[in-house]
Amino acid sequence: MDHAFWLDAPGRGEIRPVVLPERGPDEVLVRTLYSAVSRGTETLVFRGEVPASQHEVMRAPFQEGDFPAPVKYGYLNVGVVEDGPDELRGRTVFCLYPHQTRYVVPASSVTVVPDAVPASRAVLAGTVETAVNAAWDARPLVGDRIAVIGAGMVGASVAKVLAGVPAARVQLVDIDPARAALAEALGVEFATPEAARGGCDLVVHASASEAGLVRALELLAPEGVVVELSWYGDRRVSVPLGEWFHSRRLTVRGSQVGMVSPAQRGRRGYAERLAVAMDLLADEGFDALVSGECEFTELPSVLSRLNKIELSALCVRVRYDSY
Repeated sequence: MDHAFWLDAPGRGEIRPVVLPERGPDEVLVRTLYSAVSRGTETLVFRGEVPASQHEVMRAPFQEGDFPAPVKYGYLNVGVVEDGPDELRGRTVFCLYPHQTRYVVPASSVTVVPDAVPASRAVLAGTVETAVNAAWDARPLVGDRIAVIGAGMVGASVAKVLAGVPAARVQLVDIDPARAALAEALGVEFATPEAARGGCDLVVHASASEAGLVRALELLAPEGVVVELSWYGDRRVSVPLGEWFHSRRLTVRGSQVGMVSPAQRGRRGYAERLAVAMDLLADEGFDALVSGECEFTELPSVLSRLNKIELSALCVRVRYDSY
């Protein structure tokens, strides 16, 4: 019998049995090796805070049920193809699938994990893909002065990607001084908000806090750009658009992974964007983003603890050792 994690009601999850459909000729049967909790989005879903206006936009590719609950939600999954076309059978693949022991999907929905990327790291592919899209939206230049505010999964991934811009000064900013070790592992500077360097050409905001967005604007040089990556759910935030906002000619630009950045649209599609993320994941520095693990059967209690901020994990990787 196979099993999946479901949000039974806001704030309460459970493991449910599932019956798999018969595999079709153009489909694959995948046995999950690892999944991962996308911390920001999944805790919002867990609390039932997806706004009604965003219920369709926020649907995951293989979601079952509807917001707020009951719903089967998630999109970071790595497994091995147990049955399917010859060229995929036995291969390790990434799929935007929820937390489930085995599943059947179209073969076109899985991406083969390169040999240079361990399956345990490949669960970060969706997060790094978000970072790639953010970098495309940000359009950094050689030598830019850059700050990334919010050292969670997405913010840290963006900092790692932008660190590859030649001669760029990249500073990861977070209220938690302990994130300095993460910044060091990623090869970027670290600062708390009050100590962050100003005069930035570009600030990427990923802290999902009003204070973080205000600080992002404060750090910009004239004509600088804030790329807003945070997802606030149904919360409203205030932004200081008076004072120096207009005189400095600042820009706030939204970025969301649901669409390929306009900077690349027409030249790159979703598959190409994910392939870029997979290539980046050959860098073992991304391992620093995984700071917690649990067994699949522990997922209901772990998500509850994440929701109550009892865990400070960046990425919680879920193991399926017993299945």
